[in-house]
Amino acid sequence: MSLKEELASNRFVITAEICPPRGTDTSAFIEKARLLKGRITAANVTDNQRAVMRLSSLACSVLLLKEGVEPVFQMTCRDRNRIALQSDIMGAWALGVRNILALTGDHVCAGDHREAKAVFDLDSVQLVGLISTLNSGRNLNGVELRGRTDFHVGAVVAPEAEPWEPEEIKFEKKVMAGARFFQTQAIYDMERFKRFFDGAGGRGVKILGGILLLKSAKMARYLNDNVPGVTVPHALIDELEASKDQLEAGIKIASRQLRELKTFCHGAHIMAIGLEERVARIIEGA
Repeated sequence: MSLKEELASNRFVITAEICPPRGTDTSAFIEKARLLKGRITAANVTDNQRAVMRLSSLACSVLLLKEGVEPVFQMTCRDRNRIALQSDIMGAWALGVRNILALTGDHVCAGDHREAKAVFDLDSVQLVGLISTLNSGRNLNGVELRGRTDFHVGAVVAPEAEPWEPEEIKFEKKVMAGARFFQTQAIYDMERFKRFFDGAGGRGVKILGGILLLKSAKMARYLNDNVPGVTVPHALIDELEASKDQLEAGIKIASRQLRELKTFCHGAHIMAIGLEERVARIIEGA
């Protein structure tokens, strides 16, 4: 079953990210895809995450299709204007991609090409609307297409954002624009996330709770200091520090979070950031 069908059937689904390589050698990427095949419903292919240049997310999505793994094609607004966005979206559909995740994208000042010109012709809400427009059979100027798309449209939300009100407004706008599933930023306050989940339940969208593999206490502190919308509790940092193998402790924490999400949520989205082979361990531990 496809991601769309799995979510519609109310089964608990698991997605995970696979990062494209920083070059044309796709052997490790394909190896990770094969390791996760059958363990996850779909795999997100990140789009130059953190504004670091990598192999095309579209190309890697097609590689996943060849391996029998359903891709979620991530697309950011950072690098393309509305013409290029529409062209690549239609190209993805023609190549067999059926899920797309719309993001604004990290600014180039955070990446490895800081002299690059950021585009941001559209934002993530407008990108969701653009995809919905192409799904209706017209382009952004209202011109009828010779063949429309029919993407399963996804977006992101940060349930632990402070303040919450601006994020809530953006979430509502994405729903109105046509987003049908949401993958969240990393969540650590489950009670707060449950309240968000219960409130989002009447909007007809599916929510996948974000699980970020904590590799060390140092990483957890970095997240708290540098990533808006993510707050790792001190108790988890203490748990990591007390462990002889902090990565192993992080895997156990992620498995625990996955077990808890299974009790009430539509699914989980696991982000291992370069350690995708550990996703299988997280799933087994849950």
